[in-house]
Amino acid sequence: LTAAAAGSLSLAFVPRAFGVLSKGSRVALVTADLESHVVAVDLETARVVKRIATGPGPRAIEYVRGAFGSGVVVAHTEHGVVTLIGAESLSIRAEVDAFEEPRYACAGPVDRVAGRPIVAYVTDSAAEEVVTMEVTGRGRVLWRTRVPGPARHISISPDGHTIWTALGTAAPRIAVLDAADARRPKLVRTFAAPFLAHDVVFAPDFRTAWVTSGDEGRIALYRGGRRPVRALSAGAAPQHVTFTGRKAFVTSGDDGTVRRHRFDGALVREVRVPTGSYNIAFGALRLASPSLDQGTLSLLDQNGRVLAVRKVARAAHDACILDL
Repeated sequence: LTAAAAGSLSLAFVPRAFGVLSKGSRVALVTADLESHVVAVDLETARVVKRIATGPGPRAIEYVRGAFGSGVVVAHTEHGVVTLIGAESLSIRAEVDAFEEPRYACAGPVDRVAGRPIVAYVTDSAAEEVVTMEVTGRGRVLWRTRVPGPARHISISPDGHTIWTALGTAAPRIAVLDAADARRPKLVRTFAAPFLAHDVVFAPDFRTAWVTSGDEGRIALYRGGRRPVRALSAGAAPQHVTFTGRKAFVTSGDDGTVRRHRFDGALVREVRVPTGSYNIAFGALRLASPSLDQGTLSLLDQNGRVLAVRKVARAAHDACILDL
């Protein structure tokens, strides 16, 4: 890891700016929280290729892709704004000043009917809402679903029918929404995890959801019911989860680790990354984990081996990966 970091840091600010991404481009987009921009990093070279100026405080970022378009949702939590970035142009398409405290987003189900809007679900913590937002065009707010708490991390099942959102950073309850009507999800119920919940992520196997803790080194695995089918030990809270195929990857930012698990929860390996690497994203056969403390981006292969560590900003809270 030290050697990889040394090799990468020397090239950290060599720009290779471009206006439009071509087919087959693979980049990670990283929020530079303290510097009011989003950083584009080439996944092959780990070089910074563009810096996209935004409003202040870009905090969370999500790539939303549909059958007939795509976009990138950036939440400016402290300023009540969501920015939409064109995935191909890497330029700002719209700024939507319609939130109190936008936190995180997840992509809506892929609509195969041309002309229908591609949507994302954005959690608005202060308003206690899950906001359905059009990602194509100018970013209209389509619907607001009230939830009984400050919604934060959010995930949608692979079939697009169910949304879970943790109601806080260390949440006593998780809200379950019915998304059968993709534009107007409905609150169905809430339930309590066996600990105060932080991240909620549906696995791509259509059966399993992983819930991490906001205050303990534990993870709970669910398969359809209200009670977990398995509990796992984890690094220091809070942890975050992403999936590659049939592999699960769990970060502990305070420990500076990424753990690879099988879908059944069995631990396979653990690698070191810079401390503060809380969030993690997967796409284009790469994992990307930004460090809020160090301002680095760690790139890992799909098996969880560290390929490069790049200094990209003073602080880097969240990342997503574009695979065009």
